[in-house]
Amino acid sequence: MLEDIQKSSTEKMDKCIESFNSELGKIRTGRAHSSLLDHIKVEAYGNKTPISQVATISVEGARSLLVSPWDKGQVKACEKAIRQSDLGLNPAVQGNAIRVPLPPLTEERRKDMIKLVKDQAEHARIAVRNVRRHALQEAKNALKDKLITEDEEKNMQAKMNKITEAHTEKVDQLLSNKESELKEV
Repeated sequence: MLEDIQKSSTEKMDKCIESFNSELGKIRTGRAHSSLLDHIKVEAYGNKTPISQVATISVEGARSLLVSPWDKGQVKACEKAIRQSDLGLNPAVQGNAIRVPLPPLTEERRKDMIKLVKDQAEHARIAVRNVRRHALQEAKNALKDKLITEDEEKNMQAKMNKITEAHTEKVDQLLSNKESELKEV
C-alpha cells in the first residue's frame, strides 16, 4: 500500500518537473529553437490548432526561424498567430513561408524573464510539496485506520522527504540552467 502511494507520488512529482520544463521551453533566451513556437495556436479550419500541426518549424540561424505551412492558405493565419503571441516577435511573410527573426533581448527584458522563471520554479516547488503533503496525509489516514504501523508511517515520511528533496533539486537545476541561458548575451 505504501509502495503504491510512494510510486504514485513520484510519478506526480515527475509530471510537475515535466510541466515546469515545458514552461521553460516557451521562454525565449535569444537563441532560436523550434520549440519556441510550440504553445502558439493557429485558427485553422475553424479550430484552434497548435502551429506544429499545420506547419514545419525549422531553425534558420542563431536568431531566425522559418515556418512553412503545409497548406499555403494558412500562411496568413500562422503569421497572425505568431504576431499576436506573447513572445513579442515580428514575423515576415516571404512567399509561402514565414521568416521569424528573433530580436536580441534587452537587459531589462532579461531581468523580467529571470523573474518570471524564478516565479515558475517556485510554483513547481509548491506543486511538488503539495504532492508530498497529499501522500503523507494518505499515510496518516492509513495509520489512523490501523492499516500500517507507526514505524511504517515514519519510514514513509522519511522516504517522501528524500523524494521531494530530489525533485526540488531538479527544479533548482533547471532554474539555474535557464538563468544562465538568459544571462548569456
